[in-house]
Amino acid sequence: MDTTVTAPPPRKRVRPHPQFECIVLTLQGGGALGAYQAGVYQALDEAGIRPDWIAGISIGAINAAIIAGNPPEQRVARLRQFWETVSTNPLWGAAGDYVGRLATGVAGRRAVSQASALAATVAGAPGFFAPRTVLPYLTRPGSVAATSYYDTNALRLTLERLVDFDRINAGGTRLSVGAVNVKSGNFVYFDTTTHKIGPAHVMASGALPPGFPAIEIDGEHYWDGGTVSNTPLQWVLQFGPRRDTLTFQVDLWNARGALPRNVVDVETRRKEILYSSRTRDNVDRFAEMQRLRHAIAKVCDTLPKEVCDLPEAGALRSFADHKVYSIVHLIYRPRHYETFAKDYEFSRLSMEGHWAAGHADTVHTLAHPEALARPANSDGVRTFDAAMHAHAAQAD
Repeated sequence: MDTTVTAPPPRKRVRPHPQFECIVLTLQGGGALGAYQAGVYQALDEAGIRPDWIAGISIGAINAAIIAGNPPEQRVARLRQFWETVSTNPLWGAAGDYVGRLATGVAGRRAVSQASALAATVAGAPGFFAPRTVLPYLTRPGSVAATSYYDTNALRLTLERLVDFDRINAGGTRLSVGAVNVKSGNFVYFDTTTHKIGPAHVMASGALPPGFPAIEIDGEHYWDGGTVSNTPLQWVLQFGPRRDTLTFQVDLWNARGALPRNVVDVETRRKEILYSSRTRDNVDRFAEMQRLRHAIAKVCDTLPKEVCDLPEAGALRSFADHKVYSIVHLIYRPRHYETFAKDYEFSRLSMEGHWAAGHADTVHTLAHPEALARPANSDGVRTFDAAMHAHAAQAD
């Protein structure tokens, strides 16, 4: 692992530590948009908020591994190293970024973005993936090269350089990365509480077919978790220990959007709907379950002893609790010039824009005192989205 790292600026805690037993960071998949998550983490770090548990899928798994696999004082710098590496254009280098900064208006920025996406399609992204020299159709069936357009060995080397997997497996910060078993179709989470995590587990979470090859782990082959569900929130809410929990849910795809006006808009909107993975629906269903847990707990507290001693009452008590969950949504809102290619548009200009947006959105969110408040309702669940909060306030 590379030990040379530039120290980030000193952190400044802006508020007391949130009053929860567990702080969770969940990171959605979204390719090049993942720089937004790095900006989010930088703002959290500056506020003195450090997650106890990080769950990620695809690019979210890569960011999660970099965060969990480094000491707190080096995490932002490591994220910066990764994103600067993969956003170095392999075709025209810094010249393309210079031209991009000169572009003005929606049409100009869209042209630059499309050119950058084309560059990634043709030449890949340094330290991440590279096109195969022979098309998969011309390769021997059954070989790895026959099942994907790109080689991801560079990502393994990048992970080994930027991530201390011994630190990850020491159990300081819990890490979960989601993938799909290719043969069974079952969704699997590789978790530090049940697995010894290595580069292959992180790569498996981001092995999106047919671009990237499946990753073999213990004789089984895995694809990107986003092929089934692109959001790890359900894993955290339903399969984590029952504790008062504050979750920062960082989404790269907005479930809400405008009606498409052309076929480019249609493909963009299709991706947004597909990869947003029904996040709000999952939260609503969890809130209903939590409402039942709280209701059963209140009823059990009032039962006479002879009823409490019944086996059926014991089963109810095992389901009931008084724990609370607060979910803070941080959702990337795309720029007008971005198209369906935004998840593989790896230009330095776009990377910096995504990073800055994540940082600004998080600073704005943390400026609201209620953002980190504990639920005060009977459900034991609350959600907070600063953008939706501002919209509601304007409507009032």
